[in-house]
Amino acid sequence: MERAIILAASAIGAGLAMIAGIGPGIGEGYAVGKACEAIGRQPECKGSVTSTMLLGCAVAETTGIYGFIVALLLMFVTPNMFIGKL
Repeated sequence: MERAIILAASAIGAGLAMIAGIGPGIGEGYAVGKACEAIGRQPECKGSVTSTMLLGCAVAETTGIYGFIVALLLMFVTPNMFIGKL
């Protein structure tokens, strides 16, 4: 019974951690859209807008990666730690 509760809690926590991927997706899409607008208005600044956009997207993506790592830890590492102590 306790094993099932630990596995269920880990699965629910991993699912909630994956919700962290929604924010970076929305933010990066918005940033790319605005970068396209800026390049459309001033094509001569394409290089600086593109490099700034890529740096911002890389920083924003770290949130999604952290959520993914937490989900993996909850699915594969945490249950084994607690089930071994039962």
